Amino acid sequence: MNLISTTAELSEACTRLAQHPFVTVDTEFLRETTYYPKLCLIQLASPDEAVLVDPLAPDLSLEPFLALMSDPNVVKVFHAARQDLEIVWMIGRLIPAPLFDTQVAAMVCGYGDSVGYEQLANDLAKARIDKSSRFTDWSRRPLTEAQLAYAESDVTHLRDIYLALAADLAESGRENWVAEEMAVLNSPGTYEVKPENAWLRLKGRIRKPKELAALIELAAWREREAQHRDVPRQRVLKDDALMDIVQRAPRSAEALGELRSVPNGFERSRAGAEVLAAIERAQALDPQTLPRLERERGRPANGAVLDLLKVLLKATADAERVAPKIIASSDDLEAIAFDDEADVPALQGWRREVFGEKALALKNGSLSLRVVRGRVTVG
Repeated sequence: MNLISTTAELSEACTRLAQHPFVTVDTEFLRETTYYPKLCLIQLASPDEAVLVDPLAPDLSLEPFLALMSDPNVVKVFHAARQDLEIVWMIGRLIPAPLFDTQVAAMVCGYGDSVGYEQLANDLAKARIDKSSRFTDWSRRPLTEAQLAYAESDVTHLRDIYLALAADLAESGRENWVAEEMAVLNSPGTYEVKPENAWLRLKGRIRKPKELAALIELAAWREREAQHRDVPRQRVLKDDALMDIVQRAPRSAEALGELRSVPNGFERSRAGAEVLAAIERAQALDPQTLPRLERERGRPANGAVLDLLKVLLKATADAERVAPKIIASSDDLEAIAFDDEADVPALQGWRREVFGEKALALKNGSLSLRVVRGRVTVG
């Protein structure tokens, strides 16, 4: 199969694809050595054809592809879309719409949590995926026939998967369940990485305001440095070293160099000087201006409440034929165990109708759980 390598070819292909109600989409990329993903291949398929696009081709403009991604008359179908959407956002500052994620739809249709593409291809498209090319170097040219075949299969089988899941959702009347789940994927904030928010990834390790101030400053510095150098953040400074600096708060190059987790010589580098400057900024911050630290809840005073909510969730998920994860998270259950008015997804929208109201009824004693012929029933 030939790769599209010119703007004219891509424009013609996208014009053909846009004549159909949906197009399946996938990408191949590398990011092991970079901060930003390097787009190496784009796969597209309509009910009639499949096309592969070489974004590394010289002078190729991706504008026709981006126009297709924003066409309101064509549903863009992805599987586990988040990383693919991040790439589209990076190259075009847009989120494909309308959007359909088959992994989310599969959870709503009862295929379990975070179901893989291979399983769906096997179950719904009756196809076997040759995974031998999955972890190959997609940036090398020419691509092999095996790589091209694997890449094409990622979008051709996805057509059958999409049609089967869409029919299932229409029959069950749960299209709106998937639509609600798309809200996070449709938000630009999901793909905009702001250095000032980088501390949130590591906040669970922090207990003291002074440590929080240092974490905010150091995580932001590391994120900006990784973006500037286009390297993974761990290449700048590993998490363990960053947290060690946060907790020890060294005020001199000598003190920084004494930390075993910090690379040899780091304290004498430009980066080392910038880390010390970040520590100084953190020391000057007013604790009253810092975000509030959420203390670990631990188990509720009556841990049995949480245990019962977990049983109710499993019973509800089984009865509704959906993945428990899509109804309520562990954090949701803990919050409900503490507070009948907790601001969590499980007490909003369709989740409240399916599970939330039952959870509250179970807490106040107006609903019970019983075991009938080996199965938990709600009554």
